[in-house]
Amino acid sequence: MHEILYCSTLAPGLPTDIVGHIVAQARARNAQEAITGLLVFDGQRFCQHVEGPRRNVLRLLNRLEADARHVDMKVLHEGSISLRRYRRFDMGLAHVEEREDVAELSRLDGAEALAQFIALRPRWDI
Repeated sequence: MHEILYCSTLAPGLPTDIVGHIVAQARARNAQEAITGLLVFDGQRFCQHVEGPRRNVLRLLNRLEADARHVDMKVLHEGSISLRRYRRFDMGLAHVEEREDVAELSRLDGAEALAQFIALRPRWDI
């Protein structure tokens, strides 16, 4: 099993309601590829934590890097895991009102970024 955590920004000129379309596509594809995770969106920025078989997660990372619906993508954490953190859903979505949460996450990296993301999850309405 492998996991990545990244942050990015909604591409200029795109409406925020595109996020629903993104999640619908991701849920279908992720279910086929055994990828689970959580996408957090604050109206401007994304922060996503995904997990699954290493090969599938890396393939997803390549697709994300090429996706023109977001810009300034930065991988904050990447590594191996032994157990899934998201067993209930293929792709959870949390719209957050507190923009500082995602802004702060985007300034961190590595284990610190992952720990902060996990610590913030209970505050978000998933």
